[in-house]
Amino acid sequence: MAPDPEKQRGRPGQHRATVVDVARRAGVSTATVSRVMNRNYPVAATTRERVEEAMHELGYVVNAHARSLAGISGRTVGIIVNELIDPFHAYIARGIEREATDSGLLCLVCCTQGKPQRELAFVELMHERRADAVVLVGGSIDEHAYKVELARRARELDAGGSKLVLCGRPSLGNGAPTVGVEYDNEGGAFGITDYLVTRGHEQILFLGGEPSLSTTRERLAGHQRALKLRGIVRNPDLEQLGMFSRAFGYRRMRELLSKRLEFSAVFAANDIVAAGAAQALDEAGLRIPQDISLVGYDDIPVAQDLRPRLTTVRIPLEEMGRQAARVVLTGGDEDHWRAPTTTGTLRLGTHIVVRDSVVSRTDGEK
Repeated sequence: MAPDPEKQRGRPGQHRATVVDVARRAGVSTATVSRVMNRNYPVAATTRERVEEAMHELGYVVNAHARSLAGISGRTVGIIVNELIDPFHAYIARGIEREATDSGLLCLVCCTQGKPQRELAFVELMHERRADAVVLVGGSIDEHAYKVELARRARELDAGGSKLVLCGRPSLGNGAPTVGVEYDNEGGAFGITDYLVTRGHEQILFLGGEPSLSTTRERLAGHQRALKLRGIVRNPDLEQLGMFSRAFGYRRMRELLSKRLEFSAVFAANDIVAAGAAQALDEAGLRIPQDISLVGYDDIPVAQDLRPRLTTVRIPLEEMGRQAARVVLTGGDEDHWRAPTTTGTLRLGTHIVVRDSVVSRTDGEK
């Protein structure tokens, strides 16, 4: 007779029992098994005994040694980003991970690829996995049905003792129990536009940024407000929205140069778009800043790699990530975890970093 595969589990050289195996043997969910092991949620005594008996029968052992080496507890933070290789999202995620790790938490990172339904599904998944917090990083779309669904998931997380943290995106309103960490997005755009205007630039091309994203809407609003304050009439032809990508900056700049659209400066919606625009200007034989001034937004490493070095708006990206973790942490170990019950937002400042990519047209400075 062939040996019972269930009895073989846990023996050297055989299949190692998993949490799923334990849950199946005990007749409970994997979440219940996790609670028994981590002792972080109340479990009925009879259920605990059943789970522990199943673990013993299957030879399942919690690898506490591995956990201690990694310096983490059983608690987790879900981080949901649009794109892993985008420096904007990557630096924020690094800040979250470093702060959470310092407090003994494990981070799980999910990538939506810009799809709102994937974002909602990941929030649901993190809820099912009993994540202690779920952090949404980056701009959001302005769609009613999406906001309603996200607010519902925020309430579900809150009811389970977790929290939805909005990092770099607008609040969902008072009806959604979230906490937020944002930056002065519109203020930064206002400041960099005003900087260009005070140096004699009135025909400023706003280039890039997905129209549906809150990040783009806020940066464009700041740009328009600065123009209006200075008495400059808005020209819709100088507002060229699209993607937050180098390819878009390069392609659209080439198109605009071929159409001979007049502008003396470019406000790229982020530094990556600025890099693409700079390439197109260079290929067209135009010098930065002597012929066209160029500014960006974010102050990621590419801003200093460009030649000339890029004048841009600095966002404290990694600090935003750390603050996103701190809003639901009160100390350095899992006993000091808390989930805030009220909605609140922490706003960080932005500022202009002046480098070499802008020339003044007011007095002939080069």
